Amino acid sequence: MTLRLRDLGWVWTLGAFAGGVLATGLWFSSVRSWDRYLTQAYVAGFATYEDLRNGLSSQPDVSITPLSAEERRLADSGDFEQLPGLSGRRFLTNLSILTDSSAPLSGHNLTLAVMSDRLVYPVSDIVSGSDQTGPQKMGNLTRLLATYCGEPILVARFGQGAWQRIDGTRVWGCGAAPVDLRLPSIFLAVVALAVILTSVGNVTDSFRLFAQSLRDRRRSGGPESYDMSGPSELRDIVSAVNAHLQDEREQLEKRATVLSGVSHDLGTPAARVRLRAALIPDAELREKLESDVDQMTGMIESVLTYTRSELSVEEPRQISLTSLVEALVADYQDMDLPVTLKQAAPVAVEGAASLFMSRRGHGSLSESRRILVMARPISLKRALTNLVDNALKYGRHASIELETDADTATIIVDDKGTNLSVSDIEALMAPFRRGSNIGSSDGFGLGLTIVATVAEQHGGSLSFEAGDQGLRARLKIRR
Repeated sequence: MTLRLRDLGWVWTLGAFAGGVLATGLWFSSVRSWDRYLTQAYVAGFATYEDLRNGLSSQPDVSITPLSAEERRLADSGDFEQLPGLSGRRFLTNLSILTDSSAPLSGHNLTLAVMSDRLVYPVSDIVSGSDQTGPQKMGNLTRLLATYCGEPILVARFGQGAWQRIDGTRVWGCGAAPVDLRLPSIFLAVVALAVILTSVGNVTDSFRLFAQSLRDRRRSGGPESYDMSGPSELRDIVSAVNAHLQDEREQLEKRATVLSGVSHDLGTPAARVRLRAALIPDAELREKLESDVDQMTGMIESVLTYTRSELSVEEPRQISLTSLVEALVADYQDMDLPVTLKQAAPVAVEGAASLFMSRRGHGSLSESRRILVMARPISLKRALTNLVDNALKYGRHASIELETDADTATIIVDDKGTNLSVSDIEALMAPFRRGSNIGSSDGFGLGLTIVATVAEQHGGSLSFEAGDQGLRARLKIRR
């Protein structure tokens, strides 16, 4: 089942609301349980103080038992760690609670030793306040004991009375504490937020990936149709794009079929015209007629080549741009044409610092390093050939140079002696536009148009600028 964006929005909103309500409910339920637990510990401590003062034991969950004679001797000497049954509680917290803070020597203070299995309790702030009564201080002490997870046993003596063992772990011990759901509630909220953000990110990524695949279609090729997962709106867009691509592909294929048929059908009458032209005794008229036939058939072939370049039937693959350019330059040089390849300057590299010398070392990368690109080699070679041919037509010499960085590679073609300006050569990029040497040079005005099309198919561009001795063409492609 495919949901629409509106439905997904409702699902995300309701999911966020439900997750927030559940996490908030768990948080406040845990807070209330802990407040209730700490309040019970406070009340138990308050009552324990009164029981010690009155010599009673009124609480069923708090056990108050007197120490034996031997245990009293150990308590009087401060050896609480040696009391029987307290061997596992090695953390001792000593404190004294005054009944009347204005008369600290009245003999009614409560002396306490807290034996814990986990920690020494920070009780100084609780028992030192002068605005609290003794029972309140004792309640705050047991509330503090309940705050930390432990099983503390108290040994206490009120005034000059007997030492008492107080076991209230069923009230303020770790086992009596409620389950703390605050961390799970935070975890639940984070998980709910992560699920919603992941779902939103997946939907937005599906749109972004489809847009990126369309942008890269001309450069890196693409399928005949797209099959994208995602909301219903994206599927509608993909379906419309697939239909558009199919119509565009059919139109280009029809155009190429018509041009191929025209080119084929023109072959027979063109051959007859050439045979008949050979019978014309006037040599000048015969040459003009044959030239017109060649120009007519060449124009059809040129348009067919341009249409085929728009079809982008060649699949891109990884090639060495350096090798392609070197092979092309070698082909021109074999034909004794003035085409040269400039060697790239070595790239200087600074070395890392060394413990044995104060200066950094320096090196260089070889100028013969390969430049690897993802490209259509036949189309790219055709475009480069058109640039070199134009440089030879409008100038006397063609010089090729390669520049590269991490993202792009640029083929630079310089000519010498051309009389065209940058604006003139850019105007020739339109189809069927030719330069001032139309009468002395072959061509049909589609060379630069094909180069610009190939550059766009490789995610780049074709531009011109003034060179040292003529014009400079820059064919940039993405690597």
